[in-house]
Amino acid sequence: MKHHMLLTLLTLSVLSTVQAQTEVVPSDYRFPLTISIQFHGFTMPFKNLSSNFRNVGLGLGTELSLNSANTWVQQVQAVWYRNKAIGNGVLLYSQNVWRPGIESSFAEVKFGAGYLYSFRPSTSYESVNGKWSSTGKKGKGMLALPLGVSVGSYSSLQSSSLAPFVSYQFMLVKGYNTSIPIVPQTLLQTGVLVGEKKN
Repeated sequence: MKHHMLLTLLTLSVLSTVQAQTEVVPSDYRFPLTISIQFHGFTMPFKNLSSNFRNVGLGLGTELSLNSANTWVQQVQAVWYRNKAIGNGVLLYSQNVWRPGIESSFAEVKFGAGYLYSFRPSTSYESVNGKWSSTGKKGKGMLALPLGVSVGSYSSLQSSSLAPFVSYQFMLVKGYNTSIPIVPQTLLQTGVLVGEKKN
Protein backbone atom coordinates (compact mmCIF):
# COMPACT_ATOMS: atom_id res chain seq x y z
CA MET A 1 0.00 0.00 0.00
CA LYS A 2 2.78 2.44 0.94
CA HIS A 3 4.70 1.85 -2.29
CA HIS A 4 1.53 2.48 -4.34
CA MET A 5 1.03 5.80 -2.52
CA LEU A 6 4.65 6.80 -3.17
CA LEU A 7 4.35 5.92 -6.85
CA THR A 8 1.08 7.88 -7.14
CA LEU A 9 2.54 10.97 -5.43
CA LEU A 10 5.64 10.97 -7.62
CA THR A 11 3.57 10.47 -10.78
CA LEU A 12 1.15 13.26 -9.88
CA SER A 13 4.03 15.60 -9.09
CA VAL A 14 5.67 14.94 -12.44
CA LEU A 15 2.42 15.22 -14.42
CA SER A 16 1.27 18.42 -12.74
CA THR A 17 4.64 20.02 -13.32
CA VAL A 18 4.76 18.95 -16.96
CA GLN A 19 1.29 20.37 -17.59
CA ALA A 20 2.37 23.64 -16.03
CA GLN A 21 4.75 26.09 -17.61
CA THR A 22 8.10 24.38 -18.06
CA GLU A 23 10.26 27.40 -17.25
CA VAL A 24 12.22 26.56 -14.13
CA VAL A 25 13.70 29.02 -11.68
CA PRO A 26 16.87 30.31 -13.39
CA SER A 27 19.97 28.49 -12.23
CA ASP A 28 21.92 30.48 -9.67
CA TYR A 29 24.36 27.70 -8.85
CA ARG A 30 28.09 27.81 -9.47
CA PHE A 31 29.73 24.36 -9.25
CA PRO A 32 26.83 22.80 -7.29
CA LEU A 33 27.47 19.90 -4.94
CA THR A 34 24.89 17.15 -4.42
CA ILE A 35 24.98 15.46 -1.01
CA SER A 36 22.63 12.52 -0.53
CA ILE A 37 21.75 9.56 1.63
CA GLN A 38 21.11 6.32 -0.28
CA PHE A 39 18.84 3.40 0.58
CA HIS A 40 19.71 0.39 -1.60
CA GLY A 41 17.48 -2.54 -2.50
CA PHE A 42 17.90 -5.71 -4.53
CA THR A 43 14.36 -5.70 -5.87
CA MET A 44 12.00 -4.77 -8.67
CA PRO A 45 10.79 -1.13 -8.65
CA PHE A 46 8.35 -0.21 -5.89
CA LYS A 47 8.43 -3.75 -4.48
CA ASN A 48 9.40 -4.39 -0.85
CA LEU A 49 10.43 -0.76 -0.20
CA SER A 50 11.05 -1.51 3.47
CA SER A 51 14.11 -3.58 2.51
CA ASN A 52 15.82 -0.43 1.21
CA PHE A 53 15.97 1.10 4.67
CA ARG A 54 18.19 -1.71 5.95
CA ASN A 55 20.91 -0.73 3.45
CA VAL A 56 22.16 2.81 3.94
CA GLY A 57 24.83 4.66 1.97
CA LEU A 58 26.15 8.07 0.97
CA GLY A 59 26.43 9.92 -2.30
CA LEU A 60 28.31 12.93 -3.68
CA GLY A 61 27.95 14.53 -7.07
CA THR A 62 27.58 17.62 -9.21
CA GLU A 63 25.75 18.75 -12.31
CA LEU A 64 26.16 20.90 -15.40
CA SER A 65 23.30 22.87 -16.95
CA LEU A 66 22.82 22.11 -20.66
CA ASN A 67 20.54 25.07 -21.45
CA SER A 68 19.84 28.58 -20.15
CA ALA A 69 16.48 27.62 -18.63
CA ASN A 70 18.16 24.84 -16.62
CA THR A 71 15.54 22.33 -17.80
CA TRP A 72 18.20 19.94 -19.13
CA VAL A 73 21.20 19.08 -16.97
CA GLN A 74 23.91 16.43 -16.86
CA GLN A 75 24.49 14.90 -13.43
CA VAL A 76 27.51 12.92 -12.23
CA GLN A 77 27.28 10.93 -8.99
CA ALA A 78 29.50 8.72 -6.83
CA VAL A 79 27.60 6.48 -4.41
CA TRP A 80 28.64 4.03 -1.71
CA TYR A 81 26.08 1.77 -0.04
CA ARG A 82 26.16 -0.98 2.57
CA ASN A 83 24.24 -4.19 1.94
CA LYS A 84 24.98 -7.18 4.20
CA ALA A 85 22.83 -9.57 2.16
CA ILE A 86 24.33 -9.16 -1.32
CA GLY A 87 27.47 -7.14 -0.61
CA ASN A 88 28.41 -3.49 -0.37
CA GLY A 89 28.73 -1.45 -3.54
CA VAL A 90 30.38 1.57 -5.10
CA LEU A 91 28.47 3.14 -8.00
CA LEU A 92 29.76 5.81 -10.39
CA TYR A 93 27.20 7.06 -12.91
CA SER A 94 26.09 9.96 -15.08
CA GLN A 95 22.53 10.83 -16.04
CA ASN A 96 20.87 13.16 -18.49
CA VAL A 97 18.11 14.94 -16.58
CA TRP A 98 14.95 16.67 -17.78
CA ARG A 99 13.90 19.09 -15.04
CA PRO A 100 10.66 20.93 -15.69
CA GLY A 101 9.61 23.26 -12.90
CA ILE A 102 7.10 25.83 -11.73
CA GLU A 103 7.77 28.64 -9.30
CA SER A 104 10.19 27.28 -6.69
CA SER A 105 9.55 23.52 -7.16
CA PHE A 106 10.79 21.03 -9.72
CA ALA A 107 10.47 17.45 -10.88
CA GLU A 108 13.04 15.33 -12.69
CA VAL A 109 13.07 12.41 -15.07
CA LYS A 110 16.57 11.01 -15.56
CA PHE A 111 18.35 8.21 -17.35
CA GLY A 112 21.97 7.27 -17.83
CA ALA A 113 24.70 4.69 -17.39
CA GLY A 114 27.37 3.87 -14.88
CA TYR A 115 29.79 1.40 -13.35
CA LEU A 116 28.91 -0.62 -10.24
CA TYR A 117 31.59 -2.43 -8.26
CA SER A 118 29.84 -4.89 -5.96
CA PHE A 119 31.77 -6.59 -3.14
CA ARG A 120 30.93 -10.12 -2.04
CA PRO A 121 29.00 -10.33 1.25
CA SER A 122 31.28 -13.11 2.58
CA THR A 123 34.54 -14.84 1.78
CA SER A 124 34.43 -16.83 -1.44
CA TYR A 125 36.46 -19.84 -2.55
CA GLU A 126 37.70 -21.19 -5.85
CA SER A 127 39.22 -24.51 -6.85
CA VAL A 128 42.97 -24.29 -7.54
CA ASN A 129 44.71 -27.57 -8.49
CA GLY A 130 41.95 -29.58 -6.85
CA LYS A 131 42.06 -27.60 -3.57
CA TRP A 132 39.76 -24.84 -2.38
CA SER A 133 41.49 -21.50 -2.03
CA SER A 134 40.06 -18.31 -0.52
CA THR A 135 39.51 -15.40 -2.90
CA GLY A 136 38.49 -13.02 -0.10
CA LYS A 137 35.60 -10.61 -0.41
CA LYS A 138 36.70 -8.95 -3.61
CA GLY A 139 33.86 -8.42 -5.99
CA LYS A 140 33.33 -7.49 -9.60
CA GLY A 141 32.53 -4.52 -11.78
CA MET A 142 29.30 -4.38 -13.76
CA LEU A 143 27.44 -2.09 -16.14
CA ALA A 144 24.55 -0.25 -14.45
CA LEU A 145 21.68 1.49 -16.26
CA PRO A 146 19.79 3.79 -13.82
CA LEU A 147 16.41 5.36 -14.58
CA GLY A 148 14.89 7.70 -12.00
CA VAL A 149 12.38 10.34 -10.96
CA SER A 150 12.81 13.13 -8.41
CA VAL A 151 10.91 15.97 -6.80
CA GLY A 152 12.39 18.94 -4.98
CA SER A 153 12.27 22.66 -4.30
CA TYR A 154 14.57 25.66 -4.45
CA SER A 155 15.41 27.92 -1.53
CA SER A 156 17.98 30.67 -1.17
CA LEU A 157 20.31 31.82 1.57
CA GLN A 158 22.39 34.97 1.64
CA SER A 159 25.44 33.49 -0.08
CA SER A 160 24.25 30.09 -1.32
CA SER A 161 21.29 28.26 -2.85
CA LEU A 162 19.77 24.99 -1.65
CA ALA A 163 17.53 22.50 -3.41
CA PRO A 164 16.39 19.61 -1.19
CA PHE A 165 15.07 16.61 -3.14
CA VAL A 166 13.80 13.04 -2.96
CA SER A 167 14.66 10.63 -5.77
CA TYR A 168 13.81 7.05 -6.70
CA GLN A 169 16.14 5.14 -9.03
CA PHE A 170 15.60 1.81 -10.71
CA MET A 171 18.74 0.13 -12.07
CA LEU A 172 19.39 -2.78 -14.35
CA VAL A 173 22.77 -4.32 -13.53
CA LYS A 174 24.44 -6.45 -16.20
CA GLY A 175 26.87 -9.28 -15.47
CA TYR A 176 25.80 -10.14 -11.90
CA ASN A 177 26.45 -13.86 -12.48
CA THR A 178 26.17 -16.49 -15.22
CA SER A 179 22.74 -17.77 -14.11
CA ILE A 180 21.16 -14.30 -13.82
CA PRO A 181 22.97 -11.97 -16.23
CA ILE A 182 20.73 -8.94 -15.54
CA VAL A 183 19.37 -8.10 -12.10
CA PRO A 184 17.15 -5.25 -10.82
CA GLN A 185 18.28 -2.93 -8.05
CA THR A 186 16.82 0.26 -6.59
CA LEU A 187 18.05 3.38 -4.82
CA LEU A 188 15.81 5.60 -2.72
CA GLN A 189 17.71 8.88 -2.31
CA THR A 190 17.20 12.02 -0.27
CA GLY A 191 19.56 14.94 -0.23
CA VAL A 192 20.30 18.52 -1.12
CA LEU A 193 21.89 20.35 -4.03
CA VAL A 194 24.09 23.12 -2.63
CA GLY A 195 25.62 25.87 -4.74
CA GLU A 196 27.42 29.15 -4.31
CA LYS A 197 25.35 32.03 -5.63
CA LYS A 198 26.48 33.76 -8.79
CA ASN A 199 27.30 37.44 -8.43
